[in-house]
Amino acid sequence: MNWLANVWKNNRSLIVFICLMSVFRSAVADWYEVPTGSMKPTIVEGDRILTDKMAYDLRLPFSHISLARLDEPKAGDIIVFDSIAANNRLVKRVIAVPGDTVTLVDNKLIINGQALDYSLVDDEAGQQTYLENLAGIKHAIQVSKTPSVMQHFAPVVIPTDMYLAMGDNRDNSADSRVIGLVPRSELLGKAERVLVSLDYDDHYLPRKERFLKDLYLAP
Repeated sequence: MNWLANVWKNNRSLIVFICLMSVFRSAVADWYEVPTGSMKPTIVEGDRILTDKMAYDLRLPFSHISLARLDEPKAGDIIVFDSIAANNRLVKRVIAVPGDTVTLVDNKLIINGQALDYSLVDDEAGQQTYLENLAGIKHAIQVSKTPSVMQHFAPVVIPTDMYLAMGDNRDNSADSRVIGLVPRSELLGKAERVLVSLDYDDHYLPRKERFLKDLYLAP
């Protein structure tokens, strides 16, 4: 075991740093790559997003075990969660919280009997961009002009510790309309801002305009 003692002696500072960084990324804050366009235009392919892992819970490092609830997700929050149903880590926006009744008609949300406000921002050949006002948080969404089953769902009452989450790219997002409601136990944290964004179509060069971009600033 002398070699272990030598490794520790010669690399003690590095080992301690790596352990502390691992704990920090597991329980305090982390960054995740976004490989798909399901949250466009808010989040685009190649964004590395900073996630506050203490936004909702103090968790045991390297686990989903909550030691203390610090806050509750709110409508408009962008959450990162490990979806068992999708067998994947996902990034979506919270649309409805426990106790809410929500329905979708022609890509327009109605929550607790109140239709959300929408204003047209851009009208292209195959899609439109709207500014959606969700609980006071104004953000852009993209919708397709081609009718689909994704553009409607019947009223749903959200039970305790469950959340309805959707992508801002409404017709191209495998969200609660596909995988069902999101259990609170699957949450990893709240996405806050873009750290850096790499343009896959331009030799992975950084997008300067997205550096440290706040995800909650109205476009």
